[in-house]
Formats: sequence, C-alpha cells, structure tokens
Amino acid sequence: MARISGIELPSNKKILFALPYVYGIGPTLAKKILDEVKVDSDKRVKDLSDSEISKLQKGVDSIVVEGDLRRIVQQNIRRLEEIGTYRGLRHRKNLPSRGQRTRSNARTLRGKRLTVGAIKKEIAAKLETAVAKDAAAAGGKQP
Repeated sequence: MARISGIELPSNKKILFALPYVYGIGPTLAKKILDEVKVDSDKRVKDLSDSEISKLQKGVDSIVVEGDLRRIVQQNIRRLEEIGTYRGLRHRKNLPSRGQRTRSNARTLRGKRLTVGAIKKEIAAKLETAVAKDAAAAGGKQP
C-alpha cells in the first residue's frame, strides 16, 4: 500500500481511482496530478515504483489537502458565524445554507424526525411522578 499525505491508498485499485481517497482530491484533480507528474493513470497502486510514489507525493504536496483543508473550511464557517451573516446563522442552527426548502426535507442537517403531538402513556406517567417527587421535596406543594 502506498501512503500519500498520511492516507493509505488501496493497493488493488488503479491510481486514478485511489487518489480521491485523499480528502480534497476528486477525480478531475487526480487526473490533473497524474498528467502533471507523468504517471500512467491505468497503473495499479501496488505496481507503482518508489520514484513514482515520491513524484505523486510531491504533486499532492503542492495542493491543500486533508487536515489543512479541513481546518481552513472550519475557519471559514466560524468566520461566517462570528460576523453574523445569514449563512453563518444557518450553520449555527444546523439548517441548509443554500436556499433549500426545510418544511418537508433537509433531514440530513435537521436530524431524525421528532413527532410533535400526543406522548405515550408511559412517558406521561414518568413525567407526573417526577413532578410529584419534586413537589414533595419542595415542601409538599404541587403546582
């Protein structure tokens, strides 16, 4: 297995499809890097020589990837939140920031659906007993 930018690339895949395992490198950028360092894109990772791996490492090092890229993205989001932009507000509330509707969709950001309405009898009974215990501890007065 070849190690590029701290990521172990799968050895049985072609290098063109293995490079996108590095955060910040997509298929187009992978092709561009391979053309730039003159490595055949049809070669498998296990068939790469040490010199080709070092060429690839140098090509990837010229691009912001992995932890540095994640840190930059987080700083950009934090900056938007601090200056009080609409996008920052949407990030803070965990809602979509690019104009998508939220009435019926946006489940990925909003989380699991919570049903509003009648609660189960067991939960209601637990709530009543908790209120009764609190009232008894406070002096026997119920709200």
